[in-house]
Amino acid sequence: MPDCLLPPRRPETRKLPPPDPAARAISDRLLKLIGNEIAESGGRIPFDRFMELALYAPGLGYYTAGSRKFGEAGDFVTAPEISPLFAQCLARQVREVLERLGGGDILEFGAGSGKLAADLLKELEHLGTLPANYLIMEVSPDLQQRQQETLLREIPELAARVRWLQCLPESFSGMVLANELLDAMPVSRFRIIETGPQESFVTQDEQGLRETFEEPTTPGLAETVQAIETSVRGLCIDYVSELNLRQGPWLQSLGGIMRHGAVLLIDYGYPQSEYYHPQRNTGTLMCHYRHRAHPDPFLWVGLQDITSHVDFSALSEAGHRAGFDLAGYTTQAHFLMATGLDQILAASDPNDLTRHMQLVQGVKRLTLPSEMGERFKVMGFIKGLETGLVGFRLLNLQNRL
Repeated sequence: MPDCLLPPRRPETRKLPPPDPAARAISDRLLKLIGNEIAESGGRIPFDRFMELALYAPGLGYYTAGSRKFGEAGDFVTAPEISPLFAQCLARQVREVLERLGGGDILEFGAGSGKLAADLLKELEHLGTLPANYLIMEVSPDLQQRQQETLLREIPELAARVRWLQCLPESFSGMVLANELLDAMPVSRFRIIETGPQESFVTQDEQGLRETFEEPTTPGLAETVQAIETSVRGLCIDYVSELNLRQGPWLQSLGGIMRHGAVLLIDYGYPQSEYYHPQRNTGTLMCHYRHRAHPDPFLWVGLQDITSHVDFSALSEAGHRAGFDLAGYTTQAHFLMATGLDQILAASDPNDLTRHMQLVQGVKRLTLPSEMGERFKVMGFIKGLETGLVGFRLLNLQNRL
């Protein structure tokens, strides 16, 4: 099968603020590392390997090199930074699970700035349901340091409950949280041609990194694409999209240690029928750089986030294979409403006008369909618990998966 070499997708870079010389130097070192691996691998590497290096190469990747990522001074803002109401609502779901278990721990994957952990522990103390331990799995030394600083600054009396892990514990009971984790997992890309699926690889020439589609080599990719085509009744020729082949093994590892408890996964995405809709024929891959979104993963490698939406149908199936029961699937807006958003806002002091208006603005950003309310979804898994989590009582969309 001949190569199908596509030109790199370049946005209008004049609209993006250029990196400073120090950041550009880190990007150049990462490009050299990627180029060396491409050369050593026979001239190409799978796209998911490129994405893994771009995001997580030790000391050079986007999440490991020390650049500021979260908040107004970074590249994007997550729900915990938008408003403490996010964590306060989440705390009520955590409380329900811990009370059912008679206690337990919290395990958060990818804790970002540490804001969610700080606000969640603060609210759980207020609710009288603190976990025995708050465990964090964080691949970035820089972010781990920032998380420690956030916790010591905002909840010094509770910071001793927090521990950072290098690997999963042998056994776990409690609540697992992952907010905007899955969208940052390296994904494989594919394209449909007359004879079947092709896989995306990254090559390099004198003009830089390029994407090429060739015969699949990643185990399971061709079979998974064929299963998707069967599920959605075919994909058109030249259809390009992504699939996450790593979330299954991650959930398997989580299922292996989980004795009793629940998992909450919060991210942007769609059920499979919408993810692979005919009109979404260029995929969902997106990059974020200083609060600007664009589609070029090869621009300033290591200095921008690279993300892909979540296929929640595939995620549900992976959870089932890992031994979990599906507790529910809903929009972020409905989840927050079900966990007391209205009541928490109503309890704020209306005389503190500035604070009250900040909370109101936070509610809008967290719940409006034009903001995060419908674009972000919440999926819950349980193991060793009876079904029926409070966060899914208003609207459960699992029949759409």
